[in-house]
Amino acid sequence: MGDHLEKLNTNLKRVEELSQRLVEALANKGQNDPGLNGPGPDLYMKASMAYWSELVNNPAKLMERQVKFWADSVTHYAEAQQNLAQGKLEPPEDNTPDDRRFSNPLWKTHPYFNYVKQQYMISANAIEASLKDLEGLEHKDRQRIEFFAKQMVDLFAPTNFLATNPDALERAVETEGESLVKGLENLVRDIEAHKGEILPTLADGSAFELGKNIATAKGAVIYRNEMMELLQFAPTTETVYKKPVIIFPPWINKYYVMDLRPENSLIRWIVDQGYTLFVVSWKNPDKSYSDKGLEDYIEKGYLKAIDVVKEVTGSKAVNAVGYCIAGTTLSLTLSLLKKRRQKPISSATFFTTLTDFSDQGEFTVFLQDDFVDAIERQVAEDGVLDNKYMAKTFSFLRAKDLIYGPAVRSYMMGEAPPAFDLLYWNGDGTHLPGKMTVQYLRGLCQSNDFAERTFELMGKKLKVSDVDLPLCAIACEADHIAAWKDSYRGVQKMGSEDKTFILSQSGHIAGIINPPNKKKYGHYTNDDLSLSVKDWREQAEFHEGSWWPRWEAWLRTHSGKRVAARSLGESGYKILAQAPGTYVKETPEL
Repeated sequence: MGDHLEKLNTNLKRVEELSQRLVEALANKGQNDPGLNGPGPDLYMKASMAYWSELVNNPAKLMERQVKFWADSVTHYAEAQQNLAQGKLEPPEDNTPDDRRFSNPLWKTHPYFNYVKQQYMISANAIEASLKDLEGLEHKDRQRIEFFAKQMVDLFAPTNFLATNPDALERAVETEGESLVKGLENLVRDIEAHKGEILPTLADGSAFELGKNIATAKGAVIYRNEMMELLQFAPTTETVYKKPVIIFPPWINKYYVMDLRPENSLIRWIVDQGYTLFVVSWKNPDKSYSDKGLEDYIEKGYLKAIDVVKEVTGSKAVNAVGYCIAGTTLSLTLSLLKKRRQKPISSATFFTTLTDFSDQGEFTVFLQDDFVDAIERQVAEDGVLDNKYMAKTFSFLRAKDLIYGPAVRSYMMGEAPPAFDLLYWNGDGTHLPGKMTVQYLRGLCQSNDFAERTFELMGKKLKVSDVDLPLCAIACEADHIAAWKDSYRGVQKMGSEDKTFILSQSGHIAGIINPPNKKKYGHYTNDDLSLSVKDWREQAEFHEGSWWPRWEAWLRTHSGKRVAARSLGESGYKILAQAPGTYVKETPEL
């Protein structure tokens, strides 16, 4: 008894200290534009007007929905009560669909938890059904209303609250409350780290060190300017293809997603196939970069990197790869080069790249004026878009997996974040220059000028049909960031007569970082790119395993003959730092 009392008193003292820290952390919450926290009032007005119009014009339908909800709720209550009245400590029949949030057996066997779960499901279904009945909404408005309604439904899941989460309650009993104290420690730590924001830490940051157990491919920085470091990776074959490969990763995150571990490193794999590989590592900008735009990324990033690679290798042209937003910007660069009548790029590869934003997919929610206006105001004040806003945006697109699930495990179960390299990389974000952010959101995403009209940049009118060199595009079937259907439509509008489109299984990261040795995800091909999205997919041929070897076979045809492997830092370019370089380690405070 004495030991239990001592432990209780110790925990209570820790709770008191943590509570004080919690209050201080919440008081220090940074100020940001309120428009970044939710939709503008116009969306609420549109939803209200649609509901009122439906109530006036078709009251029977809404009443039917309401009566069904009442009936389901009352019937459920009556069935639960009947079992209890008969002395049965068991729930009524449960026909709710499987949901991994409710994997604890008590959700099915315990009357209390089962009642809570079933009533939550009834309420969630009622909300979903009521939204389907709303008429007179534009497609984008409907998408947004459904998205925010789903956010509310997910937020109020019983698993998110201690009193209705059997896993958390069992853990608290097993640990004599220790799990709740650790959970509070985790909560305070996250709020302090994120300046008052409640964002769960997804991975154990202390488990990884760049260049030690992550991002370990051998290479060196051979050039550096204010926008990027250029890394050259050491050859692993005696001969290499004459034309080098240069990869432009997205500057929303850092390049080493392509070099997490030796066994899934795309960088190592490309080098092992006999290519001289260069990768750009972008600067993580601070407020002084507020006026840097797409033109700076193109001129001092893409074009300068290509010039250096050509000098180092002696090749007249390179094979360029762009990933996500870097693929979009590679398309702009190719259009610019055509206007300038220059041909330093032999072939282009696009990983999960959008160039046609006519259908914004799941990002529709965050690409309307209320949010973009708020972002524009925020970057005008801060100079850059803090990476926390991008992290929140991506997380809320998969809130169950990236917010509520981790929060439950961390704050209610008291678990430490896992040592997971991909989640560590995901949390190692970068800021975005203010000017570039607005250019991208207004001119490309909202106006879709590059695909539908012309996008004016660097004194030229750029358009997607200018992209006319041999190209290979890889999209991912379950990609919620760059939907494959939109990627496909953009490729269709490109002017090249030599196009290859590959559809990988899985999502934005796993579909790309899919090494052949894993044999995890397959891919689809179809040479007829004149087909509609639906017809292309239905007629596509499925192939087991990774798309990497298929792409490499295509790349080989654009890479010339084999020559002696090149050493690091040839042609007068000195080694400035060993890989992974210095820019990748920077996290400027704002």
